[in-house]
Order: sequence, then structure tokens, then C-alpha cells
Amino acid sequence: MSGFEADNNGVSISVAADNKTGADFEVSKKPKRNKFAFACSILASLASILLGYDIGVMSGAIIYIKDDLKISDVQVEILVGILNLYCLIGAYAAGRTSDWIGRRYTIVVAAAIFFVGALLMGFATNYAFLMVGRFVAGIGVGFALLIAPVYTAEVSPASSRGFLNSFPEVFINIGLLLGYVSNYAFSKLRAELGWRVMLGAGAIPSVFLAIGVLTMPESPRWLIMQGRLGEAKTVLHKTSDTKEEAHGRLSDIKAAAGIPEDCTDDIVQVQKQTHGEGVWKELFLHPTPVVRHVLICAIGIHFFQQAIGLDSVVLYSPRIFEKAGITSSDRKLLATMAVGLSKTIFILVATFLLDKIGRRPLLLISSGGMVVILATLGFSLTIIGHSDNKITWAVGLCITMVLSSVAVFSIGMGPIAWVYSTEIFPLRLRAQGASIGVAVNRVTSGVISMSFISLYEAISIGGAFFLYAGVALVAFFFFFTFLPETQGKTLEEMEWLFGKLVGWREKAQKLKRKRKMNEANHQIQLGNNLTTDRRC
Repeated sequence: MSGFEADNNGVSISVAADNKTGADFEVSKKPKRNKFAFACSILASLASILLGYDIGVMSGAIIYIKDDLKISDVQVEILVGILNLYCLIGAYAAGRTSDWIGRRYTIVVAAAIFFVGALLMGFATNYAFLMVGRFVAGIGVGFALLIAPVYTAEVSPASSRGFLNSFPEVFINIGLLLGYVSNYAFSKLRAELGWRVMLGAGAIPSVFLAIGVLTMPESPRWLIMQGRLGEAKTVLHKTSDTKEEAHGRLSDIKAAAGIPEDCTDDIVQVQKQTHGEGVWKELFLHPTPVVRHVLICAIGIHFFQQAIGLDSVVLYSPRIFEKAGITSSDRKLLATMAVGLSKTIFILVATFLLDKIGRRPLLLISSGGMVVILATLGFSLTIIGHSDNKITWAVGLCITMVLSSVAVFSIGMGPIAWVYSTEIFPLRLRAQGASIGVAVNRVTSGVISMSFISLYEAISIGGAFFLYAGVALVAFFFFFTFLPETQGKTLEEMEWLFGKLVGWREKAQKLKRKRKMNEANHQIQLGNNLTTDRRC
């Protein structure tokens, strides 16, 4: 934990001042990145490629689908955005399925469903057939969106949870870039064949995902909820930075699962799980102040992540570039690839900053930056739209703002929505709570992507981005007011931070002081033990 390490450093120095030996400084060294947890997170997050690929490939394929199937702009909006609504079915089912068969096999189910959906889209002969393929693929994407961040959060040590749990967003962006590359690579084929190959190729990553996932262990939290303590201990020792952390994580999860601390059997009887029954009542009908605060934060962060309209930039970037004066299909696809590349590079930057800077600062920088960028993009498009001549500076400003928008989004709001919403829910509510976040995220994304063309035809394309800038401004104040910092906290410590919507800062200070006292006592005890050993 980053906070833990910083405090350790201060205490260790005071202990070592008396003994003056190098041994005393060893305990304050920052633990190395856990390679096993890293590998597990990579494999689980591969599921997110499915959504990224679908978004990226559809942005270019729709150019050829519109011409080949002779569909209207309204049908284009529905085709592009409807997958987000289909995701709701998958996300709801994944919450229950992951509690029933486990996190790992739920990822396999996601890959299998998307595989079928991609093939159906690839062989579609008409608009109705294509919509059936979108329905099946959407369910698979919903499964993947829910389970990848849940699994990653549950295997990650607290010191690198932000880094590892940003991987789902990283792989969404990698999938997005692969979709853009697929657009350009297959655009040379006949129009009626090219878009089918683009969509059908999405079946390939799902095969590698299903095979790869079978090599990773089950989530230790799910194993304990099933009473399989022996297996959970093994996984925790592999995915924790130290033996002490593994023991602490085990104790915390046992307490949350209602298992006595002194129980050391490999297999124990636990209260029969209801696979979700009763959880919804606790979330919505009778929430505690802590659960209510957590729910508001999770819903809010997912809503604003999509409501600022970045999906309009990503899905309709060819149209935006066309409005900016780029008319060649090849050039539009190349410019769109630049969008995907920019998004991918900056999401990689964000992964290294999450556990160093924290969630809150990046979130505020990102949302504040989006206000300025979206307003500037709206301004440049308005200038272009009201001019009969090509204004080079406005075109350049428009393209720059499109690339900047995906970069600034990816450095904060993109990954943090998934990291934050999965780590703040208590264990008993995590799967269903995460499914609520996914549902809000996908519904909002669906509304944005299915209304963009109609919106800009009603208020102009510049006006649409001015509207998105206003939403981003509201998002900034929401994040500043209601969201506590969760950097370096264990998943079981989160309940300390929540419960007061605007009074959480006091609770955070109390938690910080408590941890400092505990760490100081631990270091003093360690120093006394070392002194005793030397005397012996």
C-alpha cells in the first residue's frame, strides 16, 4: 500500500536510529510488483478487448454497412448504440453467474457468447440478421464488462490494485485500436465483403481469451465464500506482496464471509449462498449510510464517464473528421486510427499513475480537462460549420481537440470508473453492485451513441459538444464533492471511508491516523524483536 510504505519509512528511520544496522531498513523497502497477480490481471482483462474491438470496428464498418444495406441514419444510430443496451442482460446475468460458478468460468462464458455473436454479425445477410448478431455479442460484452474488473480487484494486492485494475480499460483501448486497424486493413475488400470480415474477425480474440483464462486461478474471495479455504490461502500467498498481507487479506475475507478467525480447515461449511437474492434489497430498499454512499458514487462515476459524450467522439470520429473537411474514406480511417493510438498510449500512462498520484487527483484533472477540450471542440466545429471557406486553423484545432479528448479521458475518467466502482463495494455486494455500475454505464453509452446524429442535426454538431462540456463541468463538481480517495486502502477498509456524502474527509483523516498508529506500533515491536535477537 502506498500510504503504508510512506508511513513505514518514517517509523523505520526512528527505529534504526537506535540500532544503526541495515537490517532494520529492510522492512521499509517497497515490495516488488507481484508477477503472479500481474499475469492473472492480464488474462482476466483480455475480456475487455471484446468491447473495445466492437466499438472500434463498428465506427469504420458502419460506413460500408450503410451503403451496402441501404439503411437510414436512425438505423445507423440504433445499430451502433444498441449493443450497449444488450449489455444489460449480460451484466445482470454475469453478477449471478459469477457468484454461482465462479469468476473464472464466467469469463469463459463471456468469450463463448461473444464468439457466437461475432460469427453471426460476420455472416449477416440483412439488417435484421445483423441486429440478432449484435444482441448475442452484446450479452457477451456485458458478461466481460462486469467480471473482468471484479476478478482483477479480488486478486490484486492493495499496493498495486489501481495499476492492475486499470487493465480492463487498457484492453478496451487495445481492442479499440485493433478494430480501427481491422477497418483500414479490410477496407480494400469489396464493400459487401469487407464489413462482414471486419465484424467476424472479432471471434478470434474470444478464442484466445477462453483458452488463456483456464490457466489462471479462481478468485480467493469467491473460494472463501464457498468454504474452500485451502485453495484460497494458496492463491492469496501467490497474489500478495508479503506473507503478512496474505494473512491479513485472508482474515478480512473470512470475517466478511462469517467464518471464525480461528478456523484453519481447508474445507469449511459456510452459510448457503443465495447467488444474489437479498442483495438487491440491501442495495436499494434498506441500504445503510455506507452502502448508500457507495452506490451513489458508483452510479455517478459510471454515468458521468459516458454522459460527457466521449463515445460520440470514438464511434462517430469519421463523421466528425468529415465535418472538419476530411472527405476521403482512407484519410478518415487513418485519422480514426490516430484516435485509437492516442487513447491507447494515454491509458498506459494512467496505469502507472493510479497508485502513485491516486484516483481523486487524476479524476479531477481528467474531468476538468474535458470541460475545456469539449468546449474548444464545439467552438472549432461551430466556426467550420458557419464558414463557406476552409479555415485551416479551425480544422487543425478540431483534429487536435479530438485527439486531446481521448487522451485526457484515458488518463483519468476512462480507467478510474472501473477501478473505483469495483473496489468500493463490500464483498457481499460486489458482484451485484458492479453489475449496477455496468448497467448505468452501458445505458448512458447507449443513449449517447444512439442520439448523437439526431442531436447534432437538432442543435448543430458544435452545439452538441458544448452540451457535453456542460455535463463534464457537473461531473467535476460531483467528483470533488462526493468521492473519497481510495488509494492504498484494502478492499475491506473501504467501509471506513464511506457513510457521509460530504463528511467523508473527517473519516478519511481518522482512518489515516489509525493506520499510522498501528504501523508505528508494528515497527516498534519489530525493532524490539531485532534488539532482543542481537542480545541473544
